[in-house]
Amino acid sequence: MSLFGDGLEAAVQKAFTRPAPKSAGAQMRYLVRQLKGTKAVAQMQRISQRTVERYVKDQIKKPRPDLAARLEREVKKRWQPQIRATARAKAATTGGIVIDARARMGYTASIGSTDQDGIRHLTVALPPQYAARLFDAQEQGASDAQLQQIAAEALKEVYFQDGGRRAGSLEEVRFTDIEHLEFEL
Repeated sequence: MSLFGDGLEAAVQKAFTRPAPKSAGAQMRYLVRQLKGTKAVAQMQRISQRTVERYVKDQIKKPRPDLAARLEREVKKRWQPQIRATARAKAATTGGIVIDARARMGYTASIGSTDQDGIRHLTVALPPQYAARLFDAQEQGASDAQLQQIAAEALKEVYFQDGGRRAGSLEEVRFTDIEHLEFEL
């Protein structure tokens, strides 16, 4: 998928209270319950309805690697929706989000002041309004570049400008060549 989208999703999944189903049969049964039938699951997974029924009855236990990945992704996407919503709401209203990134960062400022882009490792707590912007953009299907831009704006305000206490003439922050990215709620 995407670096930022997957990172936000992984942060939300850390809030789960129960582990998602692991075996192929349990995952398939869960999807059948969620989608209310084997036909819908078969269409979504691009397999036959009879194959879905065999997984549900544990007649087939080991899926192909590509099917196993699709199953796991679909189950985790639907697992514990209330807890997922609560975690996002808490981060967007009171808790904020922590971004841990190792990337090439630099900035553009007024004439006479420049900073060479350099590899930096930052762990920065972003305020709730940026968590809300990131989650809203993700829900609306924003691209990885758009999520990266929101994160760059957040780092500009919180890290480089320190909430308006310094670097007031800062125009743009470059946030590229990401080596590591992790979010924590």
